Amino acid sequence: QVQVAESGGGLVQAGGSLRLSCAASGSIFSINAMGWYRQAPGKQRESVAFITRGGTANYVDSVKGRFTISRDNAKNTVYLQMNSLKPEDTAVYYCNADGKLRTTLRSFSSWGQGTQVTVSS
Repeated sequence: QVQVAESGGGLVQAGGSLRLSCAASGSIFSINAMGWYRQAPGKQRESVAFITRGGTANYVDSVKGRFTISRDNAKNTVYLQMNSLKPEDTAVYYCNADGKLRTTLRSFSSWGQGTQVTVSS
């Protein structure tokens, strides 16, 4: 009932920048938190950053000062601006949206299929 789609991944050299976008669509009444997660080969998925509806943002320590999360509530969209990228940022990046369904007001938590970010040294 809720679809989440990421875009913006790719290949970049170390020190470069990428901007990821994620849009949620479907039977949405409201979205609370939206966040970005990543999973590198052989590692567990980790939370990178999330942002509340009111705009409060949180980051994992390894990306503080380099990544910026923002959102457009009117468009149900969240962005992740990634600067000063490092090879260790290489991973599949997933978007997550938590909110309430329009039809039932039940809570939902939906994930996108992921977008690959590769940082070469």
